[in-house]
Amino acid sequence: MLKAFYAFLLFLTLTIQVLAQSAKWGDQHNGTYANPILPGDFHDPDIIRVGADYYCISGTINLSPGMVILTSKDLVNWKIAGHAVDNLTQISAQYNYDKMQGASRGIWAGAIRYHDNKFYVYFTDPDYGIFVTSATKISGPWKPLIPLLNAPGWDDPCPFWDDNGQAYLVATNFADGYKIHLFKMDAGGERLLPGMDQLIHQGKGSEANKLYKIKNYYYHFYSEVTPEGRMPFMERSANIAGPYLEHRQLIHKADHEPNQGGLVQTEKGDWYFLTHHGVSQWDGRELSLLPVTWDKDWPVWGTSGKDGIGSMVWTAKKPGTDLTAEPIQASDDFGGKTLAPQWEWYYQPNNDKWSLTERPGYLRLYSSKALEPRVVTKIPNIITQRTLRLQHSIASVKFDMAHMTDGQIAAFCLLGKSPVTIGVIQSGNTRRLYFNAAGKTTDGQEIEIANVWFRATWDANGLAHFLYSTDGVNYDNFGEPFTITNFDNNLGARLAIYTVDENAGTGFLDVDWFHYNVEN
Repeated sequence: MLKAFYAFLLFLTLTIQVLAQSAKWGDQHNGTYANPILPGDFHDPDIIRVGADYYCISGTINLSPGMVILTSKDLVNWKIAGHAVDNLTQISAQYNYDKMQGASRGIWAGAIRYHDNKFYVYFTDPDYGIFVTSATKISGPWKPLIPLLNAPGWDDPCPFWDDNGQAYLVATNFADGYKIHLFKMDAGGERLLPGMDQLIHQGKGSEANKLYKIKNYYYHFYSEVTPEGRMPFMERSANIAGPYLEHRQLIHKADHEPNQGGLVQTEKGDWYFLTHHGVSQWDGRELSLLPVTWDKDWPVWGTSGKDGIGSMVWTAKKPGTDLTAEPIQASDDFGGKTLAPQWEWYYQPNNDKWSLTERPGYLRLYSSKALEPRVVTKIPNIITQRTLRLQHSIASVKFDMAHMTDGQIAAFCLLGKSPVTIGVIQSGNTRRLYFNAAGKTTDGQEIEIANVWFRATWDANGLAHFLYSTDGVNYDNFGEPFTITNFDNNLGARLAIYTVDENAGTGFLDVDWFHYNVEN
């Protein structure tokens, strides 16, 4: 009993520390930065530098477009550049709007590399194998996916081109005891060579692979399950195929287990590790940047101890300066002809059911019928973006409901394993407010005008409220306060907009704008 009490106190202390750090994040505008640099779901990252530009990717599970790509000049301020996968049905038809199967599957961790004037992105789907795509520009267009290995049970692939041009791929077969394999590939990195497969590592849960050659060593980065939790390690060898007889833990046990990520060197020669925090909260797995020092040719994360193992740092000097840096994209007035890159659909959308051009300056969403009645996560064409763990968040949206029809719902949602929704439902010619949480619906007042404004507010603990307005100025609370939830530790909560009609009507919703201030 006493042991359990002390365990609870430790958990409470760590939670308070993490929430305290959430009060400041990213660029502190005084030459320093605070971790996390992005307090939202940018899980399973990898990073490269090409010239003066840094590029990062993050897995997106069953969201589309998939595999988000970010860019930065200083490693701290990031912008979304686009996505590497424009259509999830390249992987499987199960991710299409008419099936909506495979939640938390889809695009898992991957790697980004630049070789021979071309960008490459590799990733796995746990059910369908290893894929690669490439582009000559980070903005694309990205080539259709090429399946490298058609087999379930693989994750965390990473390519490597040696000095002689030979291409390799490292990946974990988690379905076979987390054995890590090294494959040879053709020079273009788009085909595994038959019979060129070698086992180089096995642990209790080894994954998160990256391969590097630095000075005279080949370094294999991986994370491993230990009695203390998931830990990052590096092992090295004079030969790429091993044996990897030397290995070292990179950081001591730290809040939320920083582990998976990538190593990068600045133009000045300094080293950093971009990593996510492996224990997901309601906002997903946040992104942190750790300075790296070298001890006897071993990388050390954060601050180095006498044992050569690093410790987590929450603040540090910025690697560089970007006078043009702006906050990561969030707000949208829907004035473009293409969807802004912060938006991702929940599963592959029906492109006949949305438009930015039918009414310029608005996102038009045609109503869809849910694949399962009254199940939010089975509604096609839910458009989403990330929530961030800020001290105080406000996200607002303006709806024009003039063309809704009988039975149609227009909704603003905080989407997770327990979705919570505020919206308007039309019955005949009457529209009425409604709030839904945990399957329980609360009806509100009639809405007699075409426009309605919705607002979500939440704090760093994920405690949230919904509000509404009929004039865009004065907002009233509606519904009970609630705690935001994520998706099964694999995906953070999402801000979402959708319209649904169980009668399969022909109505539509026009979204005028979405405002979300994410400045720190």
